[in-house]
Amino acid sequence: MRIGELARRTSVSTRLLRYYEKQGLLVSTRRSNGYREYAEDAPMIVEQIRGLLAAGLTTDVIRELLPCAEGRGPRLNSCPDLVATLQQALRGMQDRIDHLTRNRDALLRFLDAAGAEPARTPSR
Repeated sequence: MRIGELARRTSVSTRLLRYYEKQGLLVSTRRSNGYREYAEDAPMIVEQIRGLLAAGLTTDVIRELLPCAEGRGPRLNSCPDLVATLQQALRGMQDRIDHLTRNRDALLRFLDAAGAEPARTPSR
């Protein structure tokens, strides 16, 4: 299928599909007329990519994990280093959360010192 058809079937823009290809997440072949041609399983691969991105993984991590992905859901086969890769990504995410929490707490202290009411946040 051509890129326009893949975009229509996945609701993902052609620009984003080209980006996935550039990142090594999606593969196409080139026809003699220069058009990209994708395999029939490309919509499922795009869905897997979208799911892994939604989990907060980077394209570098996704490139490593994508061969382990199976089916439409967030199922991963047991590949070498799979658990270690996911645990490392989780640690990095937790570090970012901790950093943002410290930033938020510092801002709250400044607001408190200024005698201002903090903005309402879902976590408060």
